[in-house]
Amino acid sequence: MDDNPSILNHVSIGVADVERSGRFYDAVLATIGAKRIMEHEDAIAYGKMFPEFWVQSPSDGDSPQTANGSHFSFSAASKEEVDAFHAAALTQGARDDGPPGPRPMYGEPYYGCFALDPDGHKIEATFWDMELAAKLGMG
Repeated sequence: MDDNPSILNHVSIGVADVERSGRFYDAVLATIGAKRIMEHEDAIAYGKMFPEFWVQSPSDGDSPQTANGSHFSFSAASKEEVDAFHAAALTQGARDDGPPGPRPMYGEPYYGCFALDPDGHKIEATFWDMELAAKLGMG
């Protein structure tokens, strides 16, 4: 039986400068316990146990593009990790796209933040308060 609750194996995004993005994600993803798992000439993979999130040169050799409406959410273990993720992202050159805090429209147990990385990719850190969810009959 597979103990991994995720439905995704990995995600990759195209970036203009792999080294710059590596420095950015080294700092930001460390706040949620993730680290570099694997590196190739034009790609870096992050995760906690296996490569889940890749930053790489676009495979077609063209400039990286971001998609309208897409974003990547990373699981945080606490509100403090969400806060640290957002602070690290801004320190590393991200643009704020929603400060840490509750967003009741996503559900009472939700606490998260949004930022745009140096290439304009929308990233998010999310803490889902399981204790509160249980009290509310949501989990």
